[in-house]
Amino acid sequence: MLFWGKDKKMKFMIPEFLVFGCVLLSLIDNVYSGITSSFIRSEFPAVDMPLDHEVFAIPSGYNAPQQVHITQGDYDGKAVIIMWVTPSEPGSNHVKYGTSKKKYDFTAHGSTVKNYTFYNYKSGFLHSCLVKDLEYNTKYYYQIGEGNSARSFWFKTPPKIDPNAYYKFGIIGDLGQTFNSLSTLEHYIESGAETVLFVGDLSYSDEHEFDEMGERWDSYARFVERNAAYQPWLWIVGNHEVEYLPEINEVEPFREYLNRYTTPYTASGSSSPLWYAVRRASAHIIFLSSYSPYVKYTPQYEWLLAEFKKVDRKKTPWLFVLMHSPLYNSNSAHYMEAESMRVVFESWFVQYKVDLVFAGHVHAYERSHRISNIRYNISNGLSSPIPDESAPMYITIGDGGNLEGLASSYNDPQPDYSAFREASYGHSTLEIMNKTHAFYHWNRNDDGKKVKTDSVVLHNQYWLEVDGYRVEFFNPICNQEKQEVYPKFVISYNSTKTYACHVIVVILSH
Repeated sequence: MLFWGKDKKMKFMIPEFLVFGCVLLSLIDNVYSGITSSFIRSEFPAVDMPLDHEVFAIPSGYNAPQQVHITQGDYDGKAVIIMWVTPSEPGSNHVKYGTSKKKYDFTAHGSTVKNYTFYNYKSGFLHSCLVKDLEYNTKYYYQIGEGNSARSFWFKTPPKIDPNAYYKFGIIGDLGQTFNSLSTLEHYIESGAETVLFVGDLSYSDEHEFDEMGERWDSYARFVERNAAYQPWLWIVGNHEVEYLPEINEVEPFREYLNRYTTPYTASGSSSPLWYAVRRASAHIIFLSSYSPYVKYTPQYEWLLAEFKKVDRKKTPWLFVLMHSPLYNSNSAHYMEAESMRVVFESWFVQYKVDLVFAGHVHAYERSHRISNIRYNISNGLSSPIPDESAPMYITIGDGGNLEGLASSYNDPQPDYSAFREASYGHSTLEIMNKTHAFYHWNRNDDGKKVKTDSVVLHNQYWLEVDGYRVEFFNPICNQEKQEVYPKFVISYNSTKTYACHVIVVILSH
């Protein structure tokens, strides 16, 4: 592997044994065709856990705070929004916090306490409190409630905005509250990731009877509290948050979601909590709504264009976009459902060199190569996706475990743009190492299986170009036909092999 500078002279050569090691790893399974996993998941009931399950337990004490969850509270990660519910009366609406356990030196006061009705359901009292002016990379302890009903938690702020800041994100979608959902959450908690990027479809309350929907929003929030009270979850809406039900005179879309889940949308100049952006560590993350108007001249369209222009890759080299409905998807479920959004936004994703686009909606996992379909491809007379180094990879991660079950039917043959696909439950992690490299891994909930999962080392296209380095990987075995059509697709590796290359990359980057 050789690194070439702007002057086209060789800067240095990686030791031969490292090159040989990477070549051996690539020889094991290095092919340019996509992988449809051979793993077939055993049947497991896709049913919601009963409401008396321990994960839904109501905390002890009169009017004790419950359903605690936090999210980022500003543009740059120096604030959090803490949300909770008190069931019987408003109670205290402030947060005590500090940097020492059980020593709370500061107090933040929340906004107006509210509740709402939906059909014949009346919510508890909903609290939201902005805690701001925090220090970066600091662990904070916080307490909500009073007396014997007070509850204590903690969170850690991210490192300051820096192009080489290390950070590990988790990605979850279409979670619900089934036994499969519990497995996904338990596996995620073990991953060591520090913030959840959630691609929509939270509680699946709309899959229940009308008079049970509100209660299922409550149970879902108690279920995820074990993690969401300790680290930020950054959300977008999915179709199951719409809850437009004229048959029961509920015609305000997203009403239950918007009452319960606050976002820092004003910090990025958005006019709606359904689309917004944040910067965190070395990443700039954009959250879009698949179920709000997005064509030209709409508020979401105008905001997104302005937000892309604000991205500074010298400060936040990694650029991610979240939406619910996938732009590229080879599953039979929801196939080409987001085609209109792709037509509107894809050229911007290429122009601004988005690294990854995460979506859910399809209850399975899939990752694409770097592709675009923004020009007419005359090689076959059709408008088809083609390799594009400036384009993002598209990842569908709608496999959280909801009660609708898996989408196990894929279009056959697997299209060339699809790198890996499997209908199993799981979550992903994205480990940013520095401004040029990151390690992405999809985790299947079924442990101990010999069938490989999906992992890939990501090269930040923007910084590789800015630094003037070109990395050449020598691949002695490839399919010539595939090489001609898809010459520079990033290969999907076995997680063990990818991790080994990942370690080598990290060593060399320092």
